[in-house]
This record gives sequence, C-alpha cells and structure tokens, in this order.
Amino acid sequence: MTILKHEMRQGRNSLIIWTAVIAFMLGVCILIYPEMSKQMDGIGEAFANMGGFSAAFGMDKINFGEFIGFFGVECGNVLGLGGAFFAALTGISALFKEEREHTAEFLLTHPVSRQSVIAQKLFSVIVQIIILNAASVGVTALSAIIIGESPETKPIALMFAAYLIMQIEIAAICFGLSAFIGRGGLGLGLGLAAAFYFLNIIANLTESAEFLKYITPFGYTDSADIIADGQIEIKYLAVGIVMTVIGIGAAFWKYGQKDIS
Repeated sequence: MTILKHEMRQGRNSLIIWTAVIAFMLGVCILIYPEMSKQMDGIGEAFANMGGFSAAFGMDKINFGEFIGFFGVECGNVLGLGGAFFAALTGISALFKEEREHTAEFLLTHPVSRQSVIAQKLFSVIVQIIILNAASVGVTALSAIIIGESPETKPIALMFAAYLIMQIEIAAICFGLSAFIGRGGLGLGLGLAAAFYFLNIIANLTESAEFLKYITPFGYTDSADIIADGQIEIKYLAVGIVMTVIGIGAAFWKYGQKDIS
C-alpha cells in the first residue's frame, strides 16, 4: 500500500485542481439554468431543428428547455470531456513517469513485485477518478437543491454511472499505453481522449458512421440516448468493458517484462 499512498500524494494537486474546475463549471451551469429557462421559450425547439448540429449533440432527442435536457447537454459535456482529459492524463502518466523522472531504478529495486507496483498504480488512478466523480455528484445535487430543481433520479444516476465507466475505460487504455512508452505520453493521452470525443460527434451526424460508437467510449455516454431510452446502451458498454480489460492486461504484460531504460 506504500506505492498507492505515494501515488495519491503525488497526484493530489492535480486531482484537486481538476476536481475544483470541473465541479465549479458544473455548479455554474446548473445555477444559471433558472435565468436561462426564462428565455427558453422556443429556444429548445429551435435547437432541435438545427440539423446536423442538433444530431451531433443529441438535441434532436431531448428538450433543451427542460432541466434534464439542459443538464444532459451542457453539464454532460463538462463532466464528459473534462473527466476524459483527467482520466487520460492520470492513466498515461502512471507508468511512464518512472522512466521520465528517472525514479524507476529506485522503485524497482525495492522488495516488491512489478505486478504489485502496477496494481497499486492502477488502483490509485481509479480512486482519483472516483473522487472526482463523487465531488461532481455532490456539487450537482447541492446546486439542484439551491435552484429548487428535483429531476428524476434514474437518468441522472445513469449519466453519472456512464461517465464514470467511460473515464475508467479511457484511463485503462492510456494505462496500457503507458507501459509501452518512456516519455512524451501526455500529448498522446490528451489526443486520444479528444479523438474519442470527436468520433462520437461524427457517429451522431450520420448513420453510415454509427459504427464508430463501438470504438469510442463516448458512444455509451450520450445523455440524449440515456434520457430518451432510460438506459445505457449495452452493446457499446460491452465493447468498452472489453477495451478496459485489454488495456489493463496490456499494462501487466508489457511492464512485467519491460527493460527499464
């Protein structure tokens, strides 16, 4: 558990900053809803009829003028994209930073197996993601109470669950990649998260590109689909779980036999 505690201490500042920023933006989005709702007459319908733009963000399936629709589009993008970037950065740096910072020699000469090192680092990544999401849930609940909104619990809970799983999947994929690289991985992690986000937008624009939802973790986090269907799309989620397992397995396999430079 020593490595886990060290990883948590080392990532504390980053976790605090990302959590504070995402939670603040979520809170602001929710707190401005009452003011925006006064000007929403006709806006929701207008957004729903903007063709490709509406389809890209799911506004053709939900009422943007209602709180749940507003939350799904605006707040969902904040937590979805912000959480994905945090997960990617945390996952991609977990293993390769030991070579980048020249601390691998010190760490791996201790009487602890590489499998234990990998497991504790992975657990620290997951714990940080859970903390970020727990704070986001708390701020969302508090902000909703302040403005007097009491949305349905099920779609909100499903959205948060989908975002949490998506972030863990991205972190696992980046964690696996982290075992293969020695430096320069931060840009790769951010680029991968951004690519996943835009692949989902492309998939929403046309049915011919819908297969991309099997590739991107954002495929099962579409708030519009979750609100409209009342469930997370299982076929996309199943692929995401497989990718998570592959990412973690790749990390254990590669780092377990890697020659540390």
